[in-house]
Amino acid sequence: MSLQATTTRPTAQRQARAVRLGPRSIAALALVSVVGVAGFGWPFLAPPTSRISAHAQDAPWLFAGVLVLLVAVVAAAISESGLGPKAVAMLGVLAATGAALRPIGAGTAGIEPMFFLMVLSGRVLGPGFGFVLGSVTMFASALLTGGVGPWLPFQMLAMGWFAMGAGLLPGPDRLRGGGERVLLACYGFLAAFAYGTVMNMAGWPFMSALASNVAFDPQATVGANLARFVAYCLATSLGWDLGRAVVTVVLTLTLGPAVLRALRRATRRAAFETPVTFDVAEK
Repeated sequence: MSLQATTTRPTAQRQARAVRLGPRSIAALALVSVVGVAGFGWPFLAPPTSRISAHAQDAPWLFAGVLVLLVAVVAAAISESGLGPKAVAMLGVLAATGAALRPIGAGTAGIEPMFFLMVLSGRVLGPGFGFVLGSVTMFASALLTGGVGPWLPFQMLAMGWFAMGAGLLPGPDRLRGGGERVLLACYGFLAAFAYGTVMNMAGWPFMSALASNVAFDPQATVGANLARFVAYCLATSLGWDLGRAVVTVVLTLTLGPAVLRALRRATRRAAFETPVTFDVAEK
């Protein structure tokens, strides 16, 4: 007698399924997001009398260490509970592709083609996979471009949220064709501005209030600082964010159909969740 491992082969009609997360992975992802919100939004969360502002210059390094460790915990938890060897291989391929796309338009008016790939990958492979992919891609691209610094954990977290949001959009199993592309293009447009706004929050508090009237003022009210932040975004990053948003929309509408088909075909063939069974055969 012999044991023969078999798997259920995916049929042509089978839907591409997103990588599912276990309870521990969801809890770790939620923890990282909560810490990330605190790391980005502390100027608006801490009252003017808080002593947190006195340590503002230490914050980038503190949150850099914490966020790197927490993102590593999320990646390990997702790998343990949801990502098998096939999914890890796809994660590596997509992260390498995204990292290679980032330098193409680096420094040129927001021409960043990697964002559209994150949107489509998160859509097909789900929010958990999208979060890990966004974080790993940003880390790999930073190594490739020499962009390692205290801002990197914030970029990893923001890109993780960017890709995760695409996986949370409605109709992953039903919506196809032009309607899906329009949905993804609209999400990419808005999320590109959201990414830029969130990343502005990472550096804005550390401008000297004496140097500009749009800098963070620890003694000002939340409303006053919010007005300063809006003015800062309009003055410094609006053009860059608009370029990123337009490029994401154009690439999603033009290359989206082919990339979505390729991702779904690869996901069906990989059959991440196909159970392995053993048939007892007589010799």
